[in-house]
Formats: sequence, C-alpha cells, structure tokens
Amino acid sequence: MRLFTGTMFTLLLSSLFAFLFMQVSKEFTHIEHVASSLEERISLDDVRLHNNSYMLDANGDVISDVYAAENRILIAFEAIPETLINLLLATEDRNYFDHPGFDVTGISRALFVNLQSDGIEQGGSTITQQVARNLYLTHDQTYDRKITELLYAYQMEQEFDKEDILTLYFNTIYFANGVYGIEAASRYYFDKTAEELSIAEGAFLLAIPNNPSYYNPLQYKERTETRQKRFISNLHTEGHIDEATANAAMEESVTLVPSQKTDEFPDYVTYVYDELKELIAYAEGFNRRIRSAGQEERARIQEQLNSRVDDLLREGAVIETALDPELQRSVVTSMNNRLRGRGYQGAFALINHHTKELKAITGGYNYSKFDFHRGHRAYRQPGSAFKPLLVYGPLLEETRLTPSSVIDAGPIERNGYSPINFAGAVYGNDSVRNAFMKSYNTAAVRMLDMIGVETGFEYVEQLGFSELVPEDCRLPSALGGLTRGTNVLEMTRAFSVFQTDGAYTPARAIRSVTSVDGELLYEWDDNARQVFSPDTARQMRSLMESVVTDGTANRLQYNLGNYVGGKTGTSNDFHDLWFVGSTDTYTAGVWAGYDSPASLEATPSVHLDLWGYVMRNLP
Repeated sequence: MRLFTGTMFTLLLSSLFAFLFMQVSKEFTHIEHVASSLEERISLDDVRLHNNSYMLDANGDVISDVYAAENRILIAFEAIPETLINLLLATEDRNYFDHPGFDVTGISRALFVNLQSDGIEQGGSTITQQVARNLYLTHDQTYDRKITELLYAYQMEQEFDKEDILTLYFNTIYFANGVYGIEAASRYYFDKTAEELSIAEGAFLLAIPNNPSYYNPLQYKERTETRQKRFISNLHTEGHIDEATANAAMEESVTLVPSQKTDEFPDYVTYVYDELKELIAYAEGFNRRIRSAGQEERARIQEQLNSRVDDLLREGAVIETALDPELQRSVVTSMNNRLRGRGYQGAFALINHHTKELKAITGGYNYSKFDFHRGHRAYRQPGSAFKPLLVYGPLLEETRLTPSSVIDAGPIERNGYSPINFAGAVYGNDSVRNAFMKSYNTAAVRMLDMIGVETGFEYVEQLGFSELVPEDCRLPSALGGLTRGTNVLEMTRAFSVFQTDGAYTPARAIRSVTSVDGELLYEWDDNARQVFSPDTARQMRSLMESVVTDGTANRLQYNLGNYVGGKTGTSNDFHDLWFVGSTDTYTAGVWAGYDSPASLEATPSVHLDLWGYVMRNLP
C-alpha cells in the first residue's frame, strides 16, 4: 500500500511539475532554459555504449564472443524494423513524436489507469525518460530522481533528434540475463537478427524491459506472453496492423532458442589477447615509450596500454586470426592425451612457415582460459636447441666451413669455463655434421669462440627473442645458458627462418583488427629480414634432417612428408626438454618440464614422444 501511495504521489507531483514547467517555458522563453545547466553532462559525445567484440578463426567463424557484464550488439536506426518501432510506441509512448521529452497526457493516463486498477500498471515515463534513466541516472524510486529524470529528458530532446533517442533506447534497454539492446536480445533468445523477428517475437522481446526480473522469459515465459499480447493488441488499436494479422500474431507460438556465449579454444584465444596488446603497443607507440621510461613511468604507460585495449574491445572490434580449428583441436587433444597423469607440463606451438602464421598453440595440460600460458609465457633454458641459432647458422654464414668440414670437438677451457659433453664423453676431431646431430657441447663452444660471441648474437638478436640481456653475451649461451631463457613460441618462430631461405618474419596469430563495421584498425606490417643466406639455410636444413635420421632425434623417423628435421635440447639436470623441428609445411616446437623445475631424467625422451605423437595425428 505504501508503494502504491508513493507512486501515485510521484505521478501527481511529476504531472504538476511538467505542467508548470511548460507554462513557465512559454512565458519566459528569453530566459535560459531550466535544464541548461545539464548541457555539458548530456552531450552526444558522452554516450559511449559497450559493444560486443569477436575473434574469428581463419575460416571467418566466431571462436570467442568478447564481452564482460553487458552482452550488447549495437544497431543503427536504419536497421531497426518499423514494426518494432510501432510496437514500442503503441504501448510505451504514443505521443513520442509530439512531446518535448515528457508527456503530461501520458502521466495523467498512467495515474488514471493505476487508480482504476488499484495497482501500478503504468509508470508514465516516456521513451526519452527511460533512455535518460538508463544512461545518466539510477533506477531508485524517489521523488528527486523522478524530477531529475524529467529535466534530463527535456534536455536530451534539445540535443538529440527523435531518431537518435529511439536508437539509444533500442541499444540500451535491458532484456534480462545480461542482454542489452534489441539486436543482442534477438540473437540471444531467438538466434536471429532483429530484422528477422516476427511481430509475435518482437512483441515478446519488448515485453521484457518493463520489469526484466519479473518478465525473464527463461524463468517466467507465461508472464512475458501475457504482456506480449498487450503489445500486439495496442499495435492493432493504433492502426498499424489489421485484425487478422493481430490474431495470427496472438496465436503464433514463440519458441525460445537461447544461445550461449561462444568461447572456444582457450589456449589460442588467451594468446591472441596478448598479441593484440602487443599489436596496439607497436601501432600506437607504447613500446617506444616503455623502452625509454623509468620503472614508475613504465608501469603507468603499461596501465594506459591496458586501458586502450579494454576500450577497443568495449567499442566493438573484430579480430581475425590465423587459427586452424582442426589443427588446434588435434594439437590440444594430442598433448592432453600424452600429458595426462604425468605430473609434468608441456606446451606446443605450430607454425605454417609458408604463410608465416601461428596455426595452433597450447598453454599446458587441460588449459583454462587466462591461466598461466606456458606456450609463450614460460621462459625456460633452451639447452642445445639454441645451438642452430647462435652457433651453427652464424658459423656457416661467417666462415667457409660446411657440414662436412672437420672441427675440433675436444675439451676446451676459456677463462675458467670448461663445458662437458653428455655423460662426460670426450671427442676428438669430427665433422660439423656429426657435432651437430650428436650435440657435442665442446664443439659448439669452440665454434662460438671461433666466430666470436658478439657475432653469434648479432644473428640471434634478429630472431625475435624478447628476454635477451647483455649478460647473455658469453660462451655458455652456446649451450642455451641464457639469463632469463626463452619460450616455445619464440623458439618455433626462430627455427622457421631455416625453412624460408634465411628470411625471418615472425609468425603471427592476428591477421587484422577491424571495427564491427569493417573499418581496418590494426594489422601487422612485418617485413622479412634476411638473417641468413639461402645457402646457409639450405645447409642448416640438411644438418637438422640428420638429427632425425642418425642423431639425437632418430626415434622421429615417421612418414611426415618429404622432410623432417630439427634439434633437441636439454637443460641442466634435465629440467627442460625441447624439440623444435620442421616438416614440409610446418615448423613446430615442444617443451616439457615441471612448473617448479625438477628432473625429467627418468623420462628423457618425452619431448620426442610428444612432438612425434602430435605431428603424426595432425589432420
């Protein structure tokens, strides 16, 4: 009873205020408008509605709907069916095109209806008032808020035209279950666009916003259907449809087809978020600012970058990726099958080195979205897998040596550093090929010393390693002894250089970022960098092939095409096991290890088993 009495009083007060406001405005048109103080707060530029973003796979199919609390798909006025507009106005605001934001007649009618029914059947708010409430005010049932709503509505009518306000209404109104706006509601409840809605379906949806909790169609469909019939009846009463059409709409059975948020391929999608941030940082100069900033300033710039990415995704963007869904499913399934019950972790990256695209990546066993991603965030020691990049490639490029040349693989000591070979083996003179395929440590250190550590790093620094530091420029790096290490994606990208005639282009996941209207916003403009000569790349392919045929990866002699080659890597105490290799089409890298480093000596070939199993099962 108190709620009813309060509502009646509010309607009376609103009606009186509206009447007085109109009279005063007529008498004092030369005086500043009553609501002029709101001009700066109610500006078209201030209206920023969240819009859904999307990630697409290489086939153009949605793999991830990107939104948080508000599922909204913005729609232009031209795309709103006339029937929906007529349905709305026939019930919610018959005098919409004639009133200045509030409707004295409507308020009076609501008061009369509510008194007759001894309940709250109508609220008297115009479409403009509802938009003002949704955009600028709260939904508190207070007298102050109602009066403020009238002022805002009046001022909105001064700044926006009627079509703009209707568009705002159809994009802001809440349809329960986290759905905002008519387009998102159409797709969520009926799996169709707003333009495809029937009269019955449109009336059904428009029945919800009056009280989304009470008319939630997933819980109280019969309530929604009761109010739906009122919309159809009013549409007929206002002359927009004939009786036969109204009866047909009344009798039409509305079938809900509630959709779920698309959110597939968590390993790949999580990586795309990070690459998107990297792309924006590159395109808008954040990287340059971060590199030249101090620690505190760097943190502030990083926050600005995060905000920029969040703003983009809230504004509505389409991120087209290179993801091959069949390859991704296959790689994830294979890795999970092999890692199940093992205790240790693993990560895999698959690149098409012809297109320079990342086709698949895993973040770890049974990976969940936004968990720690081992595919590109786990920086670990690469062991001997680093030798082709720092030692052998530069050696063949800088000298006249060839794979058949003889080198000294015997013990070496430089400034107190004396590397040892696996199991303490001692070798003498041997060919470059044998030293490579059997992974002699002493030979690798001697060859890096021969060409100069600085020279070796001049090549490696062109291959996209993000965590190299000046302290890495030393002989132990020949064996993968890096200060901060590297990750699976970086290693796989780097190895692809030998399959592209020595020209390095980082493989990317993102092809383009556009607005939802198709305007190009961002894309990578990577240029190929000639790191090694085609002849050196050819010789390196031959060396890596011998690793599989006769060397440390000879258990990978599977029929994977005309070519299979790569390099193994094992860090100290068997903490990290690597294999990075190539087939005719793909360059792929795998890492296995514990998150908290521990020995894998009991399973010393797990990296080869993982790589071989994944590659054999690719579609």
